[in-house]
Order: sequence, then structure tokens, then C-alpha cells
Amino acid sequence: MESIYQKLSIDLSKREIISFVGAGGKTTTIEKLSKELCTHAKKVLVTTSTAMYNPNMEIYDKVFIGSFPKDYMPKSQSITFYADATIGMKVKCLDLEILDEIISQNLFDYVLIEADGSREKPIKAPNDTEPVISKYTTKTVGVIGLDSLNQPIKDICHRPEIFCKLTNKKMDDCIDIDSIINLVKSPKGLFKNALGEKILYLNKISNIDDAFKIKNNLKNDFCLNIVFGEMYDWRKNNANSNS
Repeated sequence: MESIYQKLSIDLSKREIISFVGAGGKTTTIEKLSKELCTHAKKVLVTTSTAMYNPNMEIYDKVFIGSFPKDYMPKSQSITFYADATIGMKVKCLDLEILDEIISQNLFDYVLIEADGSREKPIKAPNDTEPVISKYTTKTVGVIGLDSLNQPIKDICHRPEIFCKLTNKKMDDCIDIDSIINLVKSPKGLFKNALGEKILYLNKISNIDDAFKIKNNLKNDFCLNIVFGEMYDWRKNNANSNS
């Protein structure tokens, strides 16, 4: 099975700053990718430029909340986590300039940034202040959870009013392939503020034909690299939620 770093065309000899935007599995994808890179003896920093849920402490070798030690030197084959503050169940970035200063020190081989919020929804449209992209970003990965397909926009989408405006849909409409395509294509949509290489990461795929329809429609658009993430068995998921 192809690893996430291979899907994202990450060159293990080249430093990357990767910002993840959108919705539908950003945190999980970042955590899995960080572990993959760590196994290749890389120094990895996981952080956020906005907010994300409190980190899974079992993954990280070092966790810094509030301040980053000036003399810190990460070891090879390690994963470090940093955020400005803890507020409730989330960690937040209060000052992007501080994060950019840490990135500029070149301490890490890879910096993985959760650069967008989605409130655990599988699809979203950004508001005027989203996403928050570091100026050092070399890849922007736009995540969409295809488990949103055929679900009502008003129930399944974060910022549904903006989504409807960008995709010419109504609140009571369901997410369809065309609306996903329009979200990706819109200058104010998924890749708003994107820097570096743009990668569309279609995640939680239950019907591979749907994923290929989206890919085939978008494959010639603005040098967009389109990759498939995890497969999703909605029947198993529903059974687990009802047990």
C-alpha cells in the first residue's frame, strides 16, 4: 500500500513545510504522515496556524505549549508538537509570526501545519480569515471527506452559507460531485490563500468511481495534483456508531 508521504510526492531528501486545509481528516492524516516521516529518521514538527484539538501525547517525543525553547535541538527520528496556547479542548496559534520564526530556524526536516478549522465536519468553505497559511509553505494539501457526498449541506458542511454561495447551491441541497468540483475551483474555495504545490486529498472514499469523476474533471486545472486518501466503509461506521 502506498504511504501518505508517497501520495503527496514528498522527497525524503528535501525539506518541506506542508499546510493542510479543508476538512475530512486533516488531523489524522497529519499524525499518520508524521509517523511515516519519523521512521525515515526525520525531524518532524506538527503544529497549527489556527486551532486543532489537543494532541495525542502518545505520538510525540516532545510537546511544547505556550513557548518554544530557544536551545531546543530535535533529535533524528523524532516528532515534536508546538502550539501557542491551550483553550478548552483545543490548542491554538495566537501569533503566526512566532510560528514562522520557529520554521525559519530550519530545525526540522518537515513541518506539518493544520492551517484550517472544520469543527469535525467532512467538508467546509473558508471565511474571510481562513485558512492561515505560513509564508514558508511549500505544499498546500486541501482535504475533502467524500463521506459528505449525498448528505444535506446544512447538516454536513462547516460554514454552509459560504459553501452555498461558492457552489451555487441551497442549504437544503445535498453535497454532490459538482459542488465539490466548484468548491475546489473557486478562488475563494478550498485553495484560497494556498502557497506552493497544491494537492487535492480526497479522503474517506466509499465509492471509487465518485473519486475518479472528481479527479478526471479537475486533473487539468491549475497544476493540481489529486490523490486518494483512505477508503471509507459507511456501513461499518454506522454499525459501530449504533453499537
